[in-house]
Amino acid sequence: MNTVSIDKKKFVVISQKEYESLLTKAARKAPLAKKMSLAAGKKMAYKLIDKWAKERL
Repeated sequence: MNTVSIDKKKFVVISQKEYESLLTKAARKAPLAKKMSLAAGKKMAYKLIDKWAKERL
């Protein structure tokens, strides 16, 4: 790992393998997508369709 100074700012240079491992760690900490029941998803879809239809008029 090396540091580089550009315009009085310090940046860290790491290998691509280390960078990819950091990305996977960050992705694991991200919250998972919210799952819905079919009924809740259908209700939300209709609500979004109604909202879209009102914007089009």
